[in-house]
Amino acid sequence: MSQVHAPTIAVVIPALNEEESLPLVLRDIPSIVDRVVVGDNGSTDNTAAVAREAGAQVVLAPQRGYGAACLAALAQLSNSPPDIVVFLDGDYSDHPEELLNIVTPILQNTADLVIGSRIIGNHEEGALLPQAVFGNWLSTKLISLFWGVHFTDLGPFRAIRWSSLELLNMQDTNYGWTVEMQVKAARFGLRCTEVPVSYRKRIGVSKVTGTVKGSVLAGIKILAVIFSHVFKRRLPHHG
Repeated sequence: MSQVHAPTIAVVIPALNEEESLPLVLRDIPSIVDRVVVGDNGSTDNTAAVAREAGAQVVLAPQRGYGAACLAALAQLSNSPPDIVVFLDGDYSDHPEELLNIVTPILQNTADLVIGSRIIGNHEEGALLPQAVFGNWLSTKLISLFWGVHFTDLGPFRAIRWSSLELLNMQDTNYGWTVEMQVKAARFGLRCTEVPVSYRKRIGVSKVTGTVKGSVLAGIKILAVIFSHVFKRRLPHHG
């Protein structure tokens, strides 16, 4: 009798100078995960070394940017693609032990993309800065308005089928990575859902919402990604 194939799960962690937090993240990843790839985004500390010591693969992504680190890790995974990819930050703000909750809708074949929502979950006071809360609210309202798909968060902790990820043909190399994935998933008719996740204050200072410049640049980029796809949506069909 043939054995049932258990879906393979890989975790992608984009990381920049996370030597203190990364060992904690890797320690808490559940054993159902088959493979972890860290996209080292030009770290000047021991991020790569501590990742390897904990059993993760490390891919160097010298081009700065969250999306660039994710793309480098995905290129490594493409040599032997998993069934499901989970994205997880390296700053220990997410709770890696909640990974099973993230992948369950995909394992049950009820979703193609699952977003871990910090808004409907429990977040530690001060973990989500006001600019992040407002940015998430505005972005998800726009996605709902233009494509009719309801999200509450652009949270980094998320899971997607590999086949769906290939369909999306992800391009963004920096602040627009998460919203690009959600907008394209909505445009292409993927089954999207959210599950509540816990969120705590990160270890170290955020490279994005922790600075005024980062917050402004991220906000501009996220809106630019959304409206670029609105324009594509409204192009007339020929043929």
